[in-house]
Amino acid sequence: MGAVQLMKELHLKPKRTIRMIAWMNEETGSRGGKAYAKAREAEAAQHIAAIESDLGAAIRWVFKPRRLRRDSYAAADGESAGADGANLMTPSVDDVGADIASLSTLGVPTFGETQDGRVYFNYHHTPADTLDKVVPRELRENVAAMAVLAFTLAELPEKLPR
Repeated sequence: MGAVQLMKELHLKPKRTIRMIAWMNEETGSRGGKAYAKAREAEAAQHIAAIESDLGAAIRWVFKPRRLRRDSYAAADGESAGADGANLMTPSVDDVGADIASLSTLGVPTFGETQDGRVYFNYHHTPADTLDKVVPRELRENVAAMAVLAFTLAELPEKLPR
């Protein structure tokens, strides 16, 4: 939501529609993502990409997006940018996110941030998993990264390979 709001505040008008969806039921079978994919199956070929950020982006101990990754595809130039961690996209053999996995099976290219999740599950769904852990600066960084990726994908001259 923050990424879409940021694009609106900056008066950015992408040439393609950017759809923001708030999923539900990931923890109990990913029913939200599966239902969306099923409802949109006939138009899946029209989707340019799907993006997910779901690794505690607003949790102080987890945060700092390190790079963006694209599920099962090579980086745009076919190479990783190197070991300095500055690459924007890296190939990934793992699933980018449970909520967009069903779209991936329909051939939609999927993207997500590679985040530092070393302690994420120490807090995830525990009494310590509360909004007071949100670090505004870190949340803004995540919002900016997602906005840049979404806008860039919406502006691509042609669709990504499936």
